[in-house]
Amino acid sequence: MKENYSIDEILSAVDDLQNLKKNKTKKVSNVPNANTDYSDIPKNTLKLIEEAEKSNN
Repeated sequence: MKENYSIDEILSAVDDLQNLKKNKTKKVSNVPNANTDYSDIPKNTLKLIEEAEKSNN
């Protein structure tokens, strides 16, 4: 199964692969992070923040 490809065909294939890779990273980076992890924040601190937000409204 030996096939011969021209340099232009190889370069075109490489360009296509690079474009696919760029498009995939763009799609992933545009997704907002909806799941915020608050497990590192103590519960008392979260309560204080919530109370402060309520008093400011």
